[in-house]
Amino acid sequence: MRKKRRIVILLFIFIYIGLVSNVSALTFDTLPVEQSSQRWSVEISEGVDDNSKQRSQFGHYDTRSLKVENMGENNLITAEISMYRNEPKSTTKYALQGCPEALDCKQISEDQKHTLAAQLNNGSPYNFTDFILAEKATELEVEITWTEKGNEGRPLKERFVFSEE
Repeated sequence: MRKKRRIVILLFIFIYIGLVSNVSALTFDTLPVEQSSQRWSVEISEGVDDNSKQRSQFGHYDTRSLKVENMGENNLITAEISMYRNEPKSTTKYALQGCPEALDCKQISEDQKHTLAAQLNNGSPYNFTDFILAEKATELEVEITWTEKGNEGRPLKERFVFSEE
């Protein structure tokens, strides 16, 4: 009888450990972490250690940096980079960038798309030195949308998803 009780208790302990170990957050074991395609290279690294910027706050969020490079032809007309994080137990994704309420975001957005395309065409990467990523997030999605010469009316899009493995 005692032997069965020990086996049942050990079985419950192993099941509990197995369930607890499946809970995870988007913590990268080693940074920087990079994904690339024929057209783009996307790198996530530690946030810049600068007193004027946000710093990581244990238990709430981490500060990270993003670097995007154009690896393809230099024929971009517009380019836009967006980042999203997931919310556990939800299909909703939250943008990590926004537009200040007092500005005409549509006009600024169009100007920025052309400026970013010119920057990427010149070989200069896009650097977002500090963004806050909630520790409860288990996935970070970087979405790049662009148009190119010869195909002006048809936007192209590529997604890079960084997640716990």
